[in-house]
Amino acid sequence: MRRRLLEAGSGSRTEAFGTPEWLLLSGIALIWGSSFLFIDIGLEAFRPGVVALARLGLGVAALALFPAARRPVDRADLARVAFLGLIWAGLPLLLFPVAQQWIDSSVAGMLNGAVPLFGAAWAVLLLRRPLGRTQTLGLLVGFAGVVAISWPEAQGSRATTVGAALVLLAVACYGLAVNLAVPLQQRYGALPVLLRAQLAALALLVPFGLWSLPGSRLAWGPALAMLPLGILGTGLAFVLMTTLVGRVGGPRGAVATYFIPVVAIALGVVFLGERVAPAALLGTALVLVGAWLTSRREA
Repeated sequence: MRRRLLEAGSGSRTEAFGTPEWLLLSGIALIWGSSFLFIDIGLEAFRPGVVALARLGLGVAALALFPAARRPVDRADLARVAFLGLIWAGLPLLLFPVAQQWIDSSVAGMLNGAVPLFGAAWAVLLLRRPLGRTQTLGLLVGFAGVVAISWPEAQGSRATTVGAALVLLAVACYGLAVNLAVPLQQRYGALPVLLRAQLAALALLVPFGLWSLPGSRLAWGPALAMLPLGILGTGLAFVLMTTLVGRVGGPRGAVATYFIPVVAIALGVVFLGERVAPAALLGTALVLVGAWLTSRREA
């Protein structure tokens, strides 16, 4: 049967999140919560194209180590998998480092919190049915929490229209990708889909990475930052996210991104001795409430 390129699907579980779903969500948040920091470190020595190419190359290498990633995918789905790679692991991974030349990581993190809202909008458009009222309320409450967490740090931060527009374009791509990944994960599993998707994205980024090399320099700190950014942030976290959206659907799975600023705050408190603003505490509470509402059984 010929399938549409923009083919979305519903999760295989409509029940409330159980232990496996919360563990997947926690793993995603812990890994991606540190990604903006590693990008900032990488940009100290590498141009954006090099950062994007390095993290994606390391992600592909990590995925290729697993024999399950080499299981076959039907020829009819290869174009769909390649498109998923371009909008999930290709274009956004280039847009974020480019944007962070004109926008601080705190603002980028706040805008990135809109991924579940874009995911919900794409789901309504592609599946042609409204999201449940409880899930919609949860997504809105969770995003309000992300804004509250990020607002104190974002005030006075460097932010331009160009930088914000690039991040929002990346976020729109993410929102579409979490919906397109659902039927592919359900047919083949996460590893075979992601290996091929990231190879397609790598082909897109190679020219940009090579073009950026002359303006980059070798430094140990930025080079070492690429290891967790690539192996964990582009390899493992994408596997966890693809598995999660295959189980619960794109909009509900994307709620994991609401916890990214929460993790970033916790890391700052534990390792840097940073103080937490009252607005961030309120935002964390809103994120928890929003995630709980979104995780409830679908009507």
